[in-house]
Amino acid sequence: MEKGKKQTGMLLGIILIIVFSVAAFLIAELDWVKSMSFSPLIVGIIIGMIYANTLSSRAPESWAPGVKFCSKKILRLGIILYGFRLTFSDVVEVGLAAVCVDALIVTLTICGGVLIGKWLKMDRDIALLTSVGSAVCGAAAVLGAESAIKAKPYQTAVAVSTVVIFGTIAMFLYPVIYRTGILPLSPEEWGVFTGATVHEVAHVVGAGNAMSPDIASISIIVKMIRVMMLVFVLLALCYVTAVRAKKSGTAEGAGKVSIPWFAVLFLVVIALNSVIDIPANWLKGIEVFDTFLLTMAMTALGAETSFDKFRQAGAKPFLLAGILALWLFFGGFALTKLLVPILS
Repeated sequence: MEKGKKQTGMLLGIILIIVFSVAAFLIAELDWVKSMSFSPLIVGIIIGMIYANTLSSRAPESWAPGVKFCSKKILRLGIILYGFRLTFSDVVEVGLAAVCVDALIVTLTICGGVLIGKWLKMDRDIALLTSVGSAVCGAAAVLGAESAIKAKPYQTAVAVSTVVIFGTIAMFLYPVIYRTGILPLSPEEWGVFTGATVHEVAHVVGAGNAMSPDIASISIIVKMIRVMMLVFVLLALCYVTAVRAKKSGTAEGAGKVSIPWFAVLFLVVIALNSVIDIPANWLKGIEVFDTFLLTMAMTALGAETSFDKFRQAGAKPFLLAGILALWLFFGGFALTKLLVPILS
């Protein structure tokens, strides 16, 4: 009897997240929301946080496992299916210069962000999540890293908020700077620069299309190469987490490298999508379904996060994200201007 109640409560928790996620999809279709390039994922976390800080106290505790299931298990499935948006031919299409710029941006942003976070005396996991989100692909990267290092929901929500804010700023700022002609970049260089430095995929799409079709196509491909690097970042994070556990001797299974199978499967899916000719309508359907799964994960994450946690985190995560945004702009410009003419 007790087991049946738990299963019912879990199911109701999942249904709650599904309902909120459907609402997020509908809201994301509104013109004023589209104008800001807010994806259903971002709308979902906002809805979840509103729920967490208003109605969650009245909800039965038995719903909590269902919410957690969405923020953990559904998330991993969403990351795996994300691989259907990518192919290895994307790498060949834009060339070595874009790959090198992406690799340097990802590596230097994560390493630099962790060091700056340590200097700011920040929560280590928030600093790492913020750095990964800034370096790779915004909210999706934060979610992947959260699963790899087993961060707390509020830490993930704080990191997501920072990268969304500064990614949105970049999305509006880059087209303005492009039109002024201040930066001496060719259309190809603008595409590499945008794809390698703007946070979210949606933000890159918005910024690229606001500049020109040529810039948009290059920037999206460069961005997707950056997304591919997520699997290697997750493997590295799991290794570092295992080493820390071994040194502390406090974690269960310390010393073992916990392989993030969802990250490996993410790479396998990219490989399959590269060699198998999947019909376009199938890929479109998978993409919509995957976006819904990731929206469920983001909504569940928001539903586990109260504003008290943000107050505890303080202003430092936003300061770190701001510093990383400045690095992405100026450092990305320098790397693009240096490497693209040489390696193209």
